[in-house]
Amino acid sequence: MQRIVVDAMGGDHGAEEIIHGAAEASLALSDVELILVGDAARIGRILPKVAHDGARIRVHHAGQVIGMDEKPSDGLAGKPDASIVVAADLVARGEGDALVSAGNTGASVLACARRWKLMAGIRRAALASVYPTELRRGEKNDPFSLILDVGATVDATAEDLVTFAVMGAAYARVVSKNNRPRVALLSNGSEAGKGPRSVVEAHAMLLEQTGLNFIGNIEGLDIPRGVADVVVCSGYVGNVVIKMLEGVSDTVMRLARYAHKERLMWRVALAMLSGGIERLKLVTDWEQYGGAPLLGFENLFIKAHGRSRAQAISNAIRVASKAQRGQLCGSIGDGVAAFHERRGESSAASG
Repeated sequence: MQRIVVDAMGGDHGAEEIIHGAAEASLALSDVELILVGDAARIGRILPKVAHDGARIRVHHAGQVIGMDEKPSDGLAGKPDASIVVAADLVARGEGDALVSAGNTGASVLACARRWKLMAGIRRAALASVYPTELRRGEKNDPFSLILDVGATVDATAEDLVTFAVMGAAYARVVSKNNRPRVALLSNGSEAGKGPRSVVEAHAMLLEQTGLNFIGNIEGLDIPRGVADVVVCSGYVGNVVIKMLEGVSDTVMRLARYAHKERLMWRVALAMLSGGIERLKLVTDWEQYGGAPLLGFENLFIKAHGRSRAQAISNAIRVASKAQRGQLCGSIGDGVAAFHERRGESSAASG
């Protein structure tokens, strides 16, 4: 049985939404045990009021919480019994197989980095995120692609970018059931020589030393079009891009509400388009997608959005379970090992 550790105290909406989401997941996932980490007394007051499978939920006490606005390093140093710290420790000790949290992103990533081991051949981890696109892909016709890194590794080397590509492709195969995902580097032009040195070098490596379905460079305008299934970039660039994409969705909805108030003609037009707008809202709703996986470690962490409510938490747990069931970490390890083997052969041949 899978054991998924859930940080019950993280997130903007506090323990209640997290516990409700975990309770929902306990009823839906028959092969998963959920370990809720946090204030045992508080969890004990909330959980009995929610429908759940008590045989597959247990509580592990943690007496402190790192706030959403706290500086990650200060929070970890000053709160050794924080829920995210205890949760990461449980997984590190082999008492859990994967971790889910909606808490402070920096503190979560740092807690994992300090307690978990990177896979062989991986120098830096990557935080991935999904985003909505025009095109659909995979067995379930999913309307989104993956971008990584979006914040774990701010300044990535060429080799880092290649391992990000390997990890992202593995995630697309396992979670989205996309057997041959299209992988691209994000740059300021489609030509192979465009972009900073790390991107140019990574382009050559991806062509020569991996078996990925690498389609070359893409530009920012190609992201929402869905030209690639996996988009690779440094954490600095990815963080800017993913926040911009999220902001576009929010702005479209706000503009629609504004137009609805202004003129009768606009209200009539919006009524006619209401079905399409609702579909847009559904496609761009990050709560449907579960969360952002932190890839590169021997264990899996799914970072749910800070604003997550019960549905999003339940979906994040489902994603963690699906990734574990598909042996995601093993698939990433195999892909990275194959890259380094090819790279060694290529270096030997050139010498």
